[in-house]
Amino acid sequence: MTQRMRPLMVLGCTSGAGKSLLVTALARWFARQGVDVVPFKAQNMSNNARVVAGGEIGVAQWLQARAAGREPVPDMNPVLLKPEADTRSQVVVAGRPRHDLTAMPWGDRGPHLWPAMAGAFDRLHGRHELVVVEGAGSPAEINLPDMVNNRVLVHADASAVLVADIDRGGAFAHLFGTWALVPEETRRRLAAFVLNRFRGDADLLEPGPALLAERTGMRAAGVVPLLDHELPDEEGATVRARPPAGAPVVAVVRYPFASNLDELHLLGHAAHVRWATRAADLDGADLVVLPGSKHVAADVAWVRRHDLDAALVARAALGGRILGICGGCMMLGESVVDGAGVEGATRGLGLLTLRTDMDPAKVTRATTVTFPPLGAPWTALGGVEAAGYEIRNGQVTADGCRLAPLLWGSGSVLGTTVHGLLESPAVLEALCGQRPPPVLDATFDALADAVDEHLDTRLLWDLVRPDREAGLRVGTTAPRSSRLGPADEHG
Repeated sequence: MTQRMRPLMVLGCTSGAGKSLLVTALARWFARQGVDVVPFKAQNMSNNARVVAGGEIGVAQWLQARAAGREPVPDMNPVLLKPEADTRSQVVVAGRPRHDLTAMPWGDRGPHLWPAMAGAFDRLHGRHELVVVEGAGSPAEINLPDMVNNRVLVHADASAVLVADIDRGGAFAHLFGTWALVPEETRRRLAAFVLNRFRGDADLLEPGPALLAERTGMRAAGVVPLLDHELPDEEGATVRARPPAGAPVVAVVRYPFASNLDELHLLGHAAHVRWATRAADLDGADLVVLPGSKHVAADVAWVRRHDLDAALVARAALGGRILGICGGCMMLGESVVDGAGVEGATRGLGLLTLRTDMDPAKVTRATTVTFPPLGAPWTALGGVEAAGYEIRNGQVTADGCRLAPLLWGSGSVLGTTVHGLLESPAVLEALCGQRPPPVLDATFDALADAVDEHLDTRLLWDLVRPDREAGLRVGTTAPRSSRLGPADEHG
């Protein structure tokens, strides 16, 4: 039977404090120490999701599982909320959409969601040596009922590390205020704190960490600098500009409900990427990408309001390349029909003879695309094979423009319902003339190296001991950044 350690939970003073990054780093670090470690986040909110066996989970937990060397499963993110309007989110439970919960008022969902959260954690905890848990937002949102931070922490009986983004300023106030506002059951489990995204000389932070430790009882676990890394962001844009000399320009249309933008994380290594929110942003682009969409009808309306529809039609008439991915592919078609009331119907841009019928039954599966021999301007794609995934409600049918399974085209316009193809170095080489190297595994190792350098690894072992009175594991040392000296928070 697997020896179980005490779970470790990473909480944040705010959204965006760096919880996902730190959990990813810890997952790789513990895995490198020989620990059977898995990630867990009870509830995530993101339109960036990945297909796993059994459904879909948020991209952050997919990445954390990869960092840990484990196969991602729905238990790692049992509840996923996918915004599809300003006041509405699709509710995914155990990897599958729940239309009944999506229609239910937010305040009534809790009793229906908690069993899935608790059950998923219990299964992971029973099967693996260590579960590293990521919180959501802040545990000190006293205006809201909180299951995903405080209740999960108590249920798991985890040790908790509290993270603050010092680059925002006010980090000591964030840490002390969060500690003061959380319930007592949470406060007594807050064992340590981390100052994240620090720029400057960490020796200048004292006496701040020492004073905070004295007033709260939390131990200073370390100071993490502002790291240069290649992780796709959990939310929004995920392209970092690192193109080689002579790289082409790729314009990505950025509509409000664009989804799965994390799949573009490698594109910036092969092209100069430009976000397009108006017609002029398409000028001079070698390729235009219409990414996925969580609400195709709403995003088509946005495209028309910003005159991008006419610009795309004009571009196609001149032979300019346009690539539509999943929802972007549906937009390129003639119509989206929605008799079941899934998202809404709309008239497409008419650049491909496609019809999309929205279906309440969601497709979530891994797949492979093999590009057939193609004419200009897609000749270089011919024969390329790439793995990807489907995650959609729309069923696409074609009239005369089908090139291969899951692939449609007409002249310079190409569409596919498969996500993830732009993560293939071979596909990017064919599209951009540049073959970028894979970056994720190197990133995971770099993050684990940062744990060794900047966090108190003796303390980490201490926090996950099943018996707090047991001895520390040997061979680990406190980092240089945990031995601090005087000045102020700003360095």
